[in-house]
Amino acid sequence: MKCPICGAPAAPEYRPFCSRGHRDRDLLMWFDEGYRLPGRPVSDEDAEGLDSPGERD
Repeated sequence: MKCPICGAPAAPEYRPFCSRGHRDRDLLMWFDEGYRLPGRPVSDEDAEGLDSPGERD
């Protein structure tokens, strides 16, 4: 198996990545919304029921 970031062989302790740095880089991409899953657009009506981050109790 090759690292999806650089193509180097995957290290067993970080599979499927070759290093901790590449594993962490991938996780940060998810946290920063660098990766997105397709979905339908949210209309204004759909968004009315959603809490914004500042309104949570």
